[in-house]
Amino acid sequence: MSKRVRLSKDTLLILGGIFCAAFGLKGFLLSSHFIDGGVTGVSMLLAKIFSTPLAILIPVINLPFILVALRQMGWRFAVKSALAIAGLSLCLAFVKFPDVTPDKLLTAIFGGFFIGAGIGLTIRGGAVLDGTEIAALLISKATHILRVGDVILFLNIVIFLFAAFFLGVEPALYSVLTYLAASRTIDFILHGIEEFTGITIISLKNEAIRQAIVSELKRSVTVYQGRRGSSNEEQDILYCVVTRLEIALIKNAAREIDENAFIMMHTLSDVEGGVVKKSRFH
Repeated sequence: MSKRVRLSKDTLLILGGIFCAAFGLKGFLLSSHFIDGGVTGVSMLLAKIFSTPLAILIPVINLPFILVALRQMGWRFAVKSALAIAGLSLCLAFVKFPDVTPDKLLTAIFGGFFIGAGIGLTIRGGAVLDGTEIAALLISKATHILRVGDVILFLNIVIFLFAAFFLGVEPALYSVLTYLAASRTIDFILHGIEEFTGITIISLKNEAIRQAIVSELKRSVTVYQGRRGSSNEEQDILYCVVTRLEIALIKNAAREIDENAFIMMHTLSDVEGGVVKKSRFH
């Protein structure tokens, strides 16, 4: 992919992300006084408390994290993120969106969905609309104890506790639902509908299992060479990556050949190239 095509694709993704996030905020959450998690949630909470325009608070509060990104992740990422956040601010300030529904449950779910879609599309475009991940990365590196996910969870717990104090318990609970919907949508946008799983198979009949997977199921298999711990004999280990719909097929094929085969599975966040994705278009 050429640089021009890549830049065009990233630009479209970021623009789509900006409008999705703005629609989630103005079309659903703001009228119901719900908030999201992260820096966006902090901005929304401060906007409610101090009656300050959200379009001003979002870039101001995100600015320190953009400066951190400039040092930690390079100027390209920082510039794209700054432009994306500025675009969201302008969209909130000048673009009119309809207030879609007064129903609180629908507002929480679909508000979170559109915000999550906006954040996910922006990340796919190589930028961020929310500096939470940058803050979590910085704290994680500073403490050497907490993981990034732990920091994000802790920050959001603090945000929703403040929301319960200033906005009330019910809006805070709906805000948690909004955050959960947004998080799930981000995962969907980033990783797609297919959840890939790595399967490791150890069996004395490994060659028969390998042939069944390759010939009958049309899947690719990697063969590792190892040793049995009890006898120190050489042992081939099979490894393949499949979608969740194919897990049962692989397991059944292995069990039919060797019912005592040791099968281990683990979830993969993403997979690129190889037979796994190419086979979908054959």
